Amino acid sequence: MSTDRLPRAVAGGDPIVEAKGAVLSFGETPALRGADLTVARGEVLAVMGPSGSGKTTLLHCLAGILAPDSGQIWFAGTRIDTLGEQERSALRRDRFGFVFQFGQLVPELSAEENVALPLLLSGMRRAQALSQARSWFERLGLGGMERHRSGEMSGGQAQRVALARGLVAQPEVLFADEPTGSLDSLTGELVMELLTDAARQQGTTVVLVTHEPRVAAYADREVIVRDGIVASLDRAVR
Repeated sequence: MSTDRLPRAVAGGDPIVEAKGAVLSFGETPALRGADLTVARGEVLAVMGPSGSGKTTLLHCLAGILAPDSGQIWFAGTRIDTLGEQERSALRRDRFGFVFQFGQLVPELSAEENVALPLLLSGMRRAQALSQARSWFERLGLGGMERHRSGEMSGGQAQRVALARGLVAQPEVLFADEPTGSLDSLTGELVMELLTDAARQQGTTVVLVTHEPRVAAYADREVIVRDGIVASLDRAVR
Protein backbone atom coordinates (compact mmCIF):
# COMPACT_ATOMS: atom_id res chain seq x y z
CA MET A 1 0.00 0.00 0.00
CA SER A 2 1.29 3.44 -0.90
CA THR A 3 1.41 5.77 2.07
CA ASP A 4 -0.12 8.43 -0.20
CA ARG A 5 -3.36 6.46 0.11
CA LEU A 6 -3.38 6.51 3.90
CA PRO A 7 -6.13 8.85 5.12
CA ARG A 8 -4.97 12.30 6.15
CA ALA A 9 -5.34 13.16 9.82
CA VAL A 10 -8.02 15.71 10.63
CA ALA A 11 -7.87 17.75 13.82
CA GLY A 12 -10.13 16.34 16.51
CA GLY A 13 -10.27 13.96 19.44
CA ASP A 14 -10.26 10.66 17.53
CA PRO A 15 -7.12 8.45 17.57
CA ILE A 16 -4.26 9.14 15.19
CA VAL A 17 -1.58 6.80 16.60
CA GLU A 18 -2.19 3.57 18.52
CA ALA A 19 -0.24 0.66 19.96
CA LYS A 20 -2.25 -2.45 20.72
CA GLY A 21 -0.53 -5.14 22.79
CA ALA A 22 2.92 -4.26 21.41
CA VAL A 23 5.61 -6.80 22.37
CA LEU A 24 9.26 -6.41 21.39
CA SER A 25 12.47 -8.00 22.66
CA PHE A 26 16.11 -7.36 21.82
CA GLY A 27 17.59 -10.84 21.95
CA GLU A 28 16.64 -12.26 25.33
CA THR A 29 15.85 -8.83 26.78
CA PRO A 30 12.18 -7.79 26.69
CA ALA A 31 11.62 -4.10 25.94
CA LEU A 32 7.84 -4.00 25.47
CA ARG A 33 5.56 -6.51 27.19
CA GLY A 34 2.15 -5.78 25.71
CA ALA A 35 2.05 -1.99 25.59
CA ASP A 36 -1.26 -0.30 24.79
CA LEU A 37 -1.45 3.40 23.96
CA THR A 38 -3.83 5.69 22.08
CA VAL A 39 -2.90 9.24 21.04
CA ALA A 40 -5.62 11.63 19.89
CA ARG A 41 -5.26 13.93 16.91
CA GLY A 42 -3.86 17.28 17.96
CA GLU A 43 -2.79 16.02 21.39
CA VAL A 44 0.54 16.72 23.05
CA LEU A 45 1.33 13.51 24.94
CA ALA A 46 4.25 12.97 27.33
CA VAL A 47 5.54 9.40 27.64
CA MET A 48 7.38 9.20 30.94
CA GLY A 49 9.37 6.53 32.72
CA PRO A 50 12.85 5.72 34.04
CA SER A 51 15.77 4.75 31.83
CA GLY A 52 15.28 1.24 30.44
CA SER A 53 11.51 1.27 30.93
CA GLY A 54 10.76 0.89 27.22
CA LYS A 55 9.49 4.39 26.51
CA THR A 56 11.90 5.08 23.63
CA THR A 57 11.25 1.64 22.16
CA LEU A 58 7.53 2.38 22.27
CA LEU A 59 8.10 5.70 20.48
CA HIS A 60 10.17 3.95 17.81
CA CYS A 61 7.36 1.45 17.23
CA LEU A 62 4.72 4.20 17.00
CA ALA A 63 6.94 6.03 14.49
CA GLY A 64 7.44 2.98 12.28
CA ILE A 65 11.18 2.83 13.01
CA LEU A 66 10.80 -0.58 14.66
CA ALA A 67 8.15 -3.23 14.11
CA PRO A 68 6.97 -5.12 17.20
CA ASP A 69 7.39 -8.89 17.47
CA SER A 70 3.65 -9.08 18.11
CA GLY A 71 0.78 -6.68 18.62
CA GLN A 72 -0.29 -3.89 16.30
CA ILE A 73 0.66 -0.29 15.48
CA TRP A 74 -1.91 1.97 13.82
CA PHE A 75 -1.67 5.40 12.20
CA ALA A 76 -4.69 7.33 10.88
CA GLY A 77 -6.81 4.18 10.93
CA THR A 78 -4.33 2.02 9.03
CA ARG A 79 -2.13 -0.68 10.51
CA ILE A 80 1.51 0.22 9.78
CA ASP A 81 3.58 -2.49 11.48
CA THR A 82 2.74 -4.84 8.61
CA LEU A 83 3.94 -2.38 5.95
CA GLY A 84 7.25 -3.02 4.21
CA GLU A 85 10.32 -1.00 5.16
CA GLN A 86 10.08 1.14 2.02
CA GLU A 87 6.50 2.11 2.85
CA ARG A 88 7.34 2.84 6.48
CA SER A 89 10.30 4.96 5.33
CA ALA A 90 7.98 6.97 3.10
CA LEU A 91 5.61 7.40 6.05
CA ARG A 92 8.41 8.72 8.25
CA ARG A 93 9.54 11.07 5.49
CA ASP A 94 6.15 12.42 4.41
CA ARG A 95 3.86 12.26 7.44
CA PHE A 96 6.06 12.30 10.56
CA GLY A 97 8.59 14.70 12.05
CA PHE A 98 11.37 13.92 14.53
CA VAL A 99 13.35 15.76 17.20
CA PHE A 100 16.06 13.90 19.11
CA GLN A 101 18.01 14.64 22.30
CA PHE A 102 21.16 15.90 20.59
CA GLY A 103 19.51 17.42 17.53
CA GLN A 104 21.48 15.25 15.09
CA LEU A 105 22.02 18.09 12.64
CA VAL A 106 24.08 17.35 9.53
CA PRO A 107 27.35 19.15 10.37
CA GLU A 108 28.27 19.84 6.73
CA LEU A 109 25.04 21.75 6.11
CA SER A 110 24.12 25.26 7.20
CA ALA A 111 21.26 25.78 9.64
CA GLU A 112 18.82 26.73 6.88
CA GLU A 113 19.83 23.69 4.82
CA ASN A 114 19.28 21.43 7.82
CA VAL A 115 15.79 22.85 8.30
CA ALA A 116 15.02 22.51 4.57
CA LEU A 117 16.17 18.88 4.45
CA PRO A 118 12.72 17.22 4.89
CA LEU A 119 11.30 19.44 2.15
CA LEU A 120 14.17 18.62 -0.21
CA LEU A 121 13.79 14.90 0.48
CA SER A 122 10.10 15.15 -0.40
CA GLY A 123 11.02 16.61 -3.81
CA MET A 124 10.48 20.32 -3.25
CA ARG A 125 12.65 22.63 -5.35
CA ARG A 126 15.68 23.96 -3.47
CA ALA A 127 14.76 27.65 -3.66
CA GLN A 128 11.26 27.05 -2.32
CA ALA A 129 12.52 24.70 0.40
CA LEU A 130 15.10 27.21 1.63
CA SER A 131 12.51 29.99 1.59
CA GLN A 132 10.17 27.97 3.79
CA ALA A 133 13.07 27.01 6.06
CA ARG A 134 14.13 30.65 6.55
CA SER A 135 10.65 31.61 7.73
CA TRP A 136 11.28 29.64 10.94
CA PHE A 137 14.39 31.50 12.08
CA GLU A 138 12.83 34.74 13.36
CA ARG A 139 9.96 32.71 14.79
CA LEU A 140 12.37 30.67 16.93
CA GLY A 141 14.64 33.57 17.87
CA LEU A 142 17.37 32.50 15.46
CA GLY A 143 17.49 35.48 13.11
CA GLY A 144 20.94 35.82 11.57
CA MET A 145 21.85 32.15 12.18
CA GLU A 146 20.65 30.86 8.82
CA ARG A 147 24.13 30.29 7.35
CA HIS A 148 25.75 28.99 10.54
CA ARG A 149 26.75 25.34 10.88
CA SER A 150 26.08 23.26 13.98
CA GLY A 151 29.62 23.76 15.31
CA GLU A 152 29.01 27.51 15.35
CA MET A 153 25.84 27.32 17.47
CA SER A 154 25.12 26.72 21.14
CA GLY A 155 23.28 23.57 22.19
CA GLY A 156 20.04 25.50 22.59
CA GLN A 157 20.35 27.14 19.19
CA ALA A 158 21.11 23.81 17.50
CA GLN A 159 18.11 22.19 19.20
CA ARG A 160 15.83 24.98 17.97
CA VAL A 161 17.14 24.35 14.45
CA ALA A 162 16.33 20.66 14.94
CA LEU A 163 12.84 21.63 16.13
CA ALA A 164 12.30 23.74 12.99
CA ARG A 165 13.49 20.81 10.86
CA GLY A 166 10.98 18.54 12.61
CA LEU A 167 8.05 20.88 12.03
CA VAL A 168 8.85 22.61 8.70
CA ALA A 169 6.99 20.06 6.57
CA GLN A 170 3.90 20.35 8.82
CA PRO A 171 3.94 16.69 9.86
CA GLU A 172 0.82 15.09 11.22
CA VAL A 173 2.80 13.65 14.15
CA LEU A 174 6.02 14.93 15.70
CA PHE A 175 8.00 12.35 17.69
CA ALA A 176 10.35 13.98 20.20
CA ASP A 177 12.80 11.80 22.16
CA GLU A 178 14.22 13.64 25.21
CA PRO A 179 14.35 16.92 23.22
CA THR A 180 15.62 18.89 26.24
CA GLY A 181 17.87 16.21 27.70
CA SER A 182 21.13 17.92 26.68
CA LEU A 183 20.00 21.45 27.63
CA ASP A 184 20.05 23.48 30.82
CA SER A 185 16.71 24.11 32.56
CA LEU A 186 16.07 27.58 31.16
CA THR A 187 16.93 26.65 27.57
CA GLY A 188 14.92 23.45 27.90
CA GLU A 189 11.85 25.40 28.94
CA LEU A 190 12.27 27.75 25.97
CA VAL A 191 12.52 24.80 23.58
CA MET A 192 9.40 23.18 25.08
CA GLU A 193 7.41 26.43 24.81
CA LEU A 194 8.42 26.79 21.17
CA LEU A 195 7.69 23.12 20.43
CA THR A 196 4.23 23.06 21.98
CA ASP A 197 3.21 26.47 20.63
CA ALA A 198 4.32 25.68 17.08
CA ALA A 199 2.73 22.23 17.12
CA ARG A 200 -0.60 23.55 18.36
CA GLN A 201 -0.61 26.38 15.83
CA GLN A 202 -0.36 23.92 12.94
CA GLY A 203 -2.38 21.10 14.50
CA THR A 204 0.53 18.66 14.80
CA THR A 205 0.17 15.79 17.25
CA VAL A 206 3.21 15.45 19.54
CA VAL A 207 4.45 12.26 21.19
CA LEU A 208 7.14 13.34 23.63
CA VAL A 209 9.44 10.95 25.51
CA THR A 210 10.92 12.35 28.71
CA HIS A 211 11.86 11.40 32.25
CA GLU A 212 11.55 14.98 33.51
CA PRO A 213 8.27 16.11 35.15
CA ARG A 214 8.98 19.77 34.27
CA VAL A 215 9.07 18.81 30.57
CA ALA A 216 6.00 16.58 30.81
CA ALA A 217 4.10 19.51 32.36
CA TYR A 218 3.91 21.10 28.89
CA ALA A 219 1.83 18.17 27.61
CA ASP A 220 -1.94 17.76 27.59
CA ARG A 221 -1.61 14.28 29.09
CA GLU A 222 1.02 11.98 30.57
CA VAL A 223 1.44 8.23 30.44
CA ILE A 224 3.92 6.23 32.49
CA VAL A 225 5.85 3.31 31.03
CA ARG A 226 7.25 0.76 33.49
CA ASP A 227 8.86 -2.54 32.52
CA GLY A 228 7.57 -2.30 28.96
CA ILE A 229 3.94 -1.69 29.91
CA VAL A 230 1.94 1.53 29.88
CA ALA A 231 1.12 1.38 33.58
CA SER A 232 -1.00 4.47 34.11
CA LEU A 233 -2.94 7.06 32.18
CA ASP A 234 -2.87 10.15 34.36
CA ARG A 235 -4.10 13.51 33.16
CA ALA A 236 -1.41 16.16 33.48
CA VAL A 237 -2.28 19.06 35.75
CA ARG A 238 -2.34 22.19 33.55
